[in-house]
Amino acid sequence: MEIHELSLSEVAQKIESREVSPVEVAQASLDRLAEVEPAITAFVTVTAEHALAQAAHAETEIAAGNYRGVLHGIPLGVKDLYDTEGILTTSSSAQRADNVPTANSASVAKLYDAGMVMVGKTHTHELAYGATTPTSGNPWDVTRTPGGSSGGSGAAVGAGVVHVALGSDTGGSIRIPAGLCGTVGLKPTFGRASRAGVASLSWSLDHVGPLTRDVLDAGLVMAAMSGYDRRDPASVNREVPDFVTGIAGGVKGKRIGIPTNFYTYHVEPETLDVARRTAELLESLGAELVEVEIPLAEYILPVEWGILTAEASAYHMDALRTSPEKFTEEVRTLVEAGEAVLATDYINAVRLRTRVQEAWREMYTGIDVLLAPTVPGVAALREDPYFRWDDGVVESATGAYSRMSAPANVTGLPALQVPAAFSSTGLPIGVQIIGKPFCEAEILQVGYALEQASDVVGRIAPLTAASVSA
Repeated sequence: MEIHELSLSEVAQKIESREVSPVEVAQASLDRLAEVEPAITAFVTVTAEHALAQAAHAETEIAAGNYRGVLHGIPLGVKDLYDTEGILTTSSSAQRADNVPTANSASVAKLYDAGMVMVGKTHTHELAYGATTPTSGNPWDVTRTPGGSSGGSGAAVGAGVVHVALGSDTGGSIRIPAGLCGTVGLKPTFGRASRAGVASLSWSLDHVGPLTRDVLDAGLVMAAMSGYDRRDPASVNREVPDFVTGIAGGVKGKRIGIPTNFYTYHVEPETLDVARRTAELLESLGAELVEVEIPLAEYILPVEWGILTAEASAYHMDALRTSPEKFTEEVRTLVEAGEAVLATDYINAVRLRTRVQEAWREMYTGIDVLLAPTVPGVAALREDPYFRWDDGVVESATGAYSRMSAPANVTGLPALQVPAAFSSTGLPIGVQIIGKPFCEAEILQVGYALEQASDVVGRIAPLTAASVSA
């Protein structure tokens, strides 16, 4: 197998044993990028020189006996919302076209400290305000969306360019592209990882986390990203546990919540069937399936959008006044609409969020994790990003995708997207595992059990130079 086809752990073993050098690994990543980027356009900025310099430094350190751990020398893609010192950080928007930060974001700094090598900045849906990332293509079918807003990160990992890419998640923006591009995506508990140095969409809903090839990789990277940071007012001063030591513990005795509402409405039959079969697989592995009704389900989306739109417009208020022409029409319309949200409506949404969180805490007294579809259907066509349901409802892809993922943002609970199957048309279908607060290790354990019981996780989209040129 070629280097880009191996898992992070396999590459790490080869680096540690000096079977391959970090420079060879970085070059393999850049070669794969050059091969598939014309088709998927996952990157805003490619930092080849920077990557090779970081890789050479890692090689020197390892040769001197200073091996930092499993992330040392591993290629990384960084969503273009994350500040990177001396490197353009645009949020895929003309509003920030000339933005060159003077310092790294907290997560990038931590991953650099772990020895990771950044090969480039990945596209986001403009300013993270959407779930389709129109600039990029899905590596399993480039005529389809990779999802968003971390669409470039999903495409880059799904195509085998990098082993890890950073995303952010305000209404599903890690899990949506992970689900559509066939990768693992981990949104941690609100406050687990610092958002310092990451452009905001909605400060009280924003989360940061990784998209990776497999579940173990997600745990390794999330552990490195996590920890208290006084620069982020939402950061929780809580010890970061070892996310991966017990990851192979299995699911025997675990109570898996199976929703009877909310996650079953306007969902493609094939996607529902995959969720059902995944639940049955967990049951065969020793888990107990427990049907649950999602509480206050009718309020989840009004809370999500009532908070998000107001906070996003507050964040972009100055830009809307001074340079409105630099927004795309889609995002400018959303920012303008957010200014129409009344202060009373915003406050009521914040208050209602507390009730939803309390109701979900009560639901979790009877279950350990909740299992649900990640998104209601496979990747939509880029030229026609809509779902047309049998009852005549036409729903935008952004609305449909975020509808399924918003509950974990409103509640702040950790959620893991895991590839579960491929559709009849060859597109990835995933499930999300939502856990209790700060129980990332538990959802990783459930995800790992699913991964080990199938051959779906870790697959790379079969893009080649020949298929790209065709």
